[in-house]
Amino acid sequence: MRYDEYRAHDAIGLAELIARGEVRAAELLELALERCAQVDPAINAVSLLMQENGRRLAGRGDLTGPFAGVPFLIKDLAQDYAGYPTSAGTGPLRSVPATEHSLAVRRWLDAGLVIFGKTTTPEFGTKGVTETRTFGVTRNPWNTERTPGGSSGGAAAAVAAGIVPVAGASDGGGSIRIPAACTGLFGLKPGRGLIPSGPGLGDPLFGAVSQGVLTRSVRDSAAMLDILGAPDPGAPYLVQRSERPYLDAVQDPVRRLRIGFTHTAPQGTPVDPEAVAAVEDAATLLESLGHTVEPAAPSIDGRRLGMDFMTVWTAWCAAELAEACRETGASAADFDIDTQVLAAAGRAVSSTELLLAQARWTEYTRALADFHETYDLLLTPSLAEPPLRIGQNRTPAIADAVLPPLLRLGVGKILSRTVVYRDLVTANLAAVPFTQLANITGRPAMSVPTHWTADGLPLGTQFVGGFDSEYLLLQLAAEIETARPWFDRHPPESELLGAGASAERTPR
Repeated sequence: MRYDEYRAHDAIGLAELIARGEVRAAELLELALERCAQVDPAINAVSLLMQENGRRLAGRGDLTGPFAGVPFLIKDLAQDYAGYPTSAGTGPLRSVPATEHSLAVRRWLDAGLVIFGKTTTPEFGTKGVTETRTFGVTRNPWNTERTPGGSSGGAAAAVAAGIVPVAGASDGGGSIRIPAACTGLFGLKPGRGLIPSGPGLGDPLFGAVSQGVLTRSVRDSAAMLDILGAPDPGAPYLVQRSERPYLDAVQDPVRRLRIGFTHTAPQGTPVDPEAVAAVEDAATLLESLGHTVEPAAPSIDGRRLGMDFMTVWTAWCAAELAEACRETGASAADFDIDTQVLAAAGRAVSSTELLLAQARWTEYTRALADFHETYDLLLTPSLAEPPLRIGQNRTPAIADAVLPPLLRLGVGKILSRTVVYRDLVTANLAAVPFTQLANITGRPAMSVPTHWTADGLPLGTQFVGGFDSEYLLLQLAAEIETARPWFDRHPPESELLGAGASAERTPR
């Protein structure tokens, strides 16, 4: 098989070729490895190459499952592969091998996927860009001066660049939808509890985190949801699932929907005209397909939602950092300065503040449920602006020297209670203010690649559904995919192979 033939198929298509004996799993793996070697110097998408593991899997004659023999990459965060480290984007955790597969990884292996590496992520998945001290900068295949988003930025870059047709991802505040929007991919965040997070994790971030994938085709995401969404007796709770396979949604025509849309940021921060245009264009497309689309938004205090999200987020970051230090013997100074600042703010959160902030998540959930009494879906931008430039929100270099001693003196506790900190939270969420609502409420949401900017950058649109609406979202995504196909839109090879395309990275 030639590479252009490999690139022309999604994961289901490749699995069908293998099943018919038209290509071998080992042949596909070598194509994926060759493409990785060719383009990864420009995008820095792979943090750990596990090629011998991939060759061992591809060489087995007993691979079974719906994706048997298809090359696959997992995220270097909460997707453990026994015997290999899960670095979570950090330096210290690179030396700690996992003792068992995570549940998602087991299910991917059972589906016959050939796992040959892990993709880059920001430290502990805490940012909407993928830039770390340990692994360097991960870049967007559409424009290597731009970010592919985060925290599943490496996964998005790998799929968009054609290394694999699908890659493992996860979403705790937009980490599937943000990278999908940045790189012209489809990304579905399932509802709370649909995909169990075991065995080491039960209900991470109070249920805000969902495992999932990034794909070029809707049907690959649907089939993956069938694989990942099976119940787990050890999960904290069992949730309602579609009575039909999610893959059926791709062929099952969607009923005419009533969709409310907004392009006003919930926190009142600016929204780029391109993001406004993306939503209005999507609304026009939906109307042409027979749906009712009108301006509407849930009745929610967006600024308070942002603060309540960040209260939980920073406390979680503090716990993650403390556990990593305990496990490895490292100190806080061994981690990125942004991680240190977030953790310092988290340590300043009292147990009362944490529980009250998390309790208010219920208010937002009820407000969104009230919205869904009238509207089937909420349409918003996935991003408030086109993909950020590399380093655009990087902490200034001087802060690397100034902040650590201040944090050791306890300034984090003082800072976190000031108006300056509240304004800083708002500013940090300004580029991605639309995605956290679905995580807080535990509702399904997806980013669909409906729009490209005037200078050729992807800019997806987000749809947020009600409880148990994954099937409906997939139906609509499939209809949009047919009406406005994106599968054959590829980043320019000049960005990936040009002489100037070189990612800033730390040697691995």
